[in-house]
Amino acid sequence: MSSRDTDMTQGSVGGLLWRVSAPMSLGILGVLMVGLADAFFLARVGEVELAAVGFVYPVIVAVSAFSIGMSAGANTVLSQAIGRTESGNSLSCRALHAVGFGALIGLGVGSALWLVAPVLFTALGARGEVHAAILAYLPWWAASFPILVVTMILNAAFRAGGDGLTPSALMVATAVVNIAMTPLLVFGIGTIEGLGMAGAGIATLAARMLVGVLALGIAVRRGTIAFGAHTARGFTRSVRDIAAIGLPAAASRAVNPAGMALVTAAAATLGDAAVAGFGAAARVQALCLVPFFALSTGLAPIIGQAWGADMQGRARHALRLSAGFALGYGLCAAIVLWILADPIAQLMTDDGTAASYTAQYLTIVGWSLGGYGLVVTVNAALTARSKPGWALGLSLTRIGVIYVPLAWLGALTLGFTGILLAAVAANVIAAWLGMVFAQANSLLALRALPIRAPSDRLAHLRRNRHARG
Repeated sequence: MSSRDTDMTQGSVGGLLWRVSAPMSLGILGVLMVGLADAFFLARVGEVELAAVGFVYPVIVAVSAFSIGMSAGANTVLSQAIGRTESGNSLSCRALHAVGFGALIGLGVGSALWLVAPVLFTALGARGEVHAAILAYLPWWAASFPILVVTMILNAAFRAGGDGLTPSALMVATAVVNIAMTPLLVFGIGTIEGLGMAGAGIATLAARMLVGVLALGIAVRRGTIAFGAHTARGFTRSVRDIAAIGLPAAASRAVNPAGMALVTAAAATLGDAAVAGFGAAARVQALCLVPFFALSTGLAPIIGQAWGADMQGRARHALRLSAGFALGYGLCAAIVLWILADPIAQLMTDDGTAASYTAQYLTIVGWSLGGYGLVVTVNAALTARSKPGWALGLSLTRIGVIYVPLAWLGALTLGFTGILLAAVAANVIAAWLGMVFAQANSLLALRALPIRAPSDRLAHLRRNRHARG
């Protein structure tokens, strides 16, 4: 794609994972900090604005899944093309097609969100001043969404070539600009009056525009994307390939926030303190999960390039290393959360009862975080292997088949503890199922899984039949 691309089919897999994943930890932390900063500043405007954030946040997280899905599709297509050693012109055209397609998708989704927002948030229960505050914020965020999608795809193109530093720097820059501008626009400065919720939305749009232009300039200068007489050639094929991976990947990403909303509803049957404690613990957990998501961003281009180069053994080695890290880090995180559960709970909540719920969550669910990390890792590997349907199936099974039903059953029978045990069961069972899925798609070669993948079981039966015959 460009002279700066790295051949990730050569060299130490562990070193390459570290090279891409480590910088991405900072980038992902930056994204999380924007949400926390918005909630912090708007809480100081008033309860109306804080309530509006509560309604908006789950919706924009779910919508943002489209940008993540499109970037996953672009990463898979581009990294496999690099592994196949396609020409630089072909790669630059593919990247440009991905950007153009992403811009169209982003424009469509952002426009749809803006149009349905009044009805959507009324249906979700927003009323009066809260509803008005939401509608003051959302048009600006919707306008920034196509820019977000394009920037995410450009970041995926950089990572596909082995560059984790540039995407991380761009994500951190977006966060810094957004956080710096938010209080100025929300509260005002000097004789300029504050804009409240609208100010927070404008800050997001401005930050994304500035960094989006920067990302586009870097991509053009490096040759990551290129314009020319033949750039439209193969557009339909590129769009088909990216959509085939990106749309299931987007759905897979959207499943988790949707499921968490249903689990939060189960916690709501136990009272406001349970909801507050559950929400505080979820925010702490999100910070603990950053290394898993950073690892998945490094794993995807390695597996994509290896698969494109027909080096399945290298892809399996990368997944084994990543799975080992996920389990090891998960154990360390569990120990820290077990030791510091009470102080963290007191820091994250203002109410003693809510704090007890938070501490209980961190103490119990923390021991299963390694399992969830394994799910995240396998999902990234399956998507990079061009098997996003399997990744979506794993996410749907974890949330829809295991977590949500068991959480409601647990809330009705065991109270808050029942919800926590449901989370543990979902993480552990989904981790085991992820290993089965990985083996079924030739991403693992484990000889002693408790249950063979279906294709392996059929092959085993055929071998036995042949031996008897």
